[in-house]
Amino acid sequence: MTTSVRTELQPGERIDSLGLREWQIIQRGDEFRFALDSVLLAFFASVRPGARVVDLGTGSGAVAFFLLARGAGNVCGLDNNSRLTAMATRSASLNGMSGQLSFSCGDVRQIGSHFSGGCYDLVTANPPYRPLSGGRISSAAALAQARHEMTAGLRDFVRAAGFLLRNRGRFAMIHLPERLTDICLELREAGLEPKRLRLVHPFAGRPAKMLLVEAVKAARPGLTVLPPLCVYQSPKEYCREILGYYERD
Repeated sequence: MTTSVRTELQPGERIDSLGLREWQIIQRGDEFRFALDSVLLAFFASVRPGARVVDLGTGSGAVAFFLLARGAGNVCGLDNNSRLTAMATRSASLNGMSGQLSFSCGDVRQIGSHFSGGCYDLVTANPPYRPLSGGRISSAAALAQARHEMTAGLRDFVRAAGFLLRNRGRFAMIHLPERLTDICLELREAGLEPKRLRLVHPFAGRPAKMLLVEAVKAARPGLTVLPPLCVYQSPKEYCREILGYYERD
């Protein structure tokens, strides 16, 4: 059981609920805030008890919190937005989890400057989804960087994961279905074999809007395509599986 502590909020910050264990997270309206994709990634990843984890593109730290709730031993988050990692650090303190969660600001393209290679059981990533040529770029710099590959791209995140993982370690990522071919090519190039794939649909009968993929370092070929996940069973009502994520306290 964790013990929360008081924290002073900076102008523009607010405290939101994570939806489980009464944990709270500090966020801002003018920064990228966690959404369903963070939840889906954290509950898709294979988490062994006590696992050493790195969360790339951690943002405000939501994925790290959810992974800890699933049994990870400690989670290190990396993001190139210093304001977000500072908030994530204070969120860990707010929930009394500074000993298990840590966050740092840095570039995944320079991953060796932040972490030792070949040491981690699991790496997760919720990277920017779109190349610069893909769709309207937000006028807000922080949101643009979170959504488009303004700096690091898909290849950079995959290569960072390959560097961090021990042999047989796992890399879980959420991304867009339209980039599936690129994802599989980059994974194999980095020595990460795609092993589990799941498409995420808003409703049954609708095209997939997201995909979840997990790869294993230095594994043999062999991909399992899991049953599709349909987020809503009716308008504004999550499916039973997603509701169950929040009932594991």
